[in-house]
Amino acid sequence: MANTIEKRNRPGFRLCLGLAFLGVLLLGAHYAGLFELLKGGTLKERVESLDGMFQSLGGWGPAAFILIWVFACVLLLPGLPISLVGGLVFGAMWGTVWTTVGANLGASAAFLIGRYAARSMVESWIEKNKALKKIDEGVQRQGWRMLMITRLVPLFPFNIQNYVYGLTNIPFRTYALVTLPTMIPGTIAYNFASGSAREVILSGAQPEALKKTFFYLAIAAVFFVLISLIPGWVKRRYSSAAEGGRESRT
Repeated sequence: MANTIEKRNRPGFRLCLGLAFLGVLLLGAHYAGLFELLKGGTLKERVESLDGMFQSLGGWGPAAFILIWVFACVLLLPGLPISLVGGLVFGAMWGTVWTTVGANLGASAAFLIGRYAARSMVESWIEKNKALKKIDEGVQRQGWRMLMITRLVPLFPFNIQNYVYGLTNIPFRTYALVTLPTMIPGTIAYNFASGSAREVILSGAQPEALKKTFFYLAIAAVFFVLISLIPGWVKRRYSSAAEGGRESRT
């Protein structure tokens, strides 16, 4: 039993397991026709093909999209392209909803994997990267506020954060409750931006579609401005709090 556990903790074993898992995903993508979307055609034809693929799944379409999000978070794949696909396929409103659900479930899955199933692997990441150690140190000093700061201010890659927080002493419930609202501004911005593109691409720039496009773009612009202002606000708010805490201890 001990030998089996030791083999599973070896980097080579984890690499082979990860490659095998990735191979299964790529094979599934091939049979689902995802790669056919990259082989040419107009932008409208590609969006229609992507839209048709998810529509053909019926009620399972959103579930498939959410599952893609979970896999992306677990496999450390970039989330921005998936967010944009959400708006292109489901529209601005539902794209935001399904992206929020998928990204949060994926973040929670990575957190739990880091805490219980791949702890030694994540510990090796932290040992090799001094910047990641700041997350644990920040949680010890500021608790859930550190999670809020790293979610709202792009200091660390989102997917790596999920794993690293699994090694901190932050409770899972707190992690999930703080992650959800702090991810919503970015989710709205990107999904409404790609949702506006969907309206133009699929409608052929009809007047009614253009009205909806400008409305979606206005909402996206508001949230992009909000996202740009948040880092400065967070820095001023918590740097002053930290200085006040230091003064009270002296």
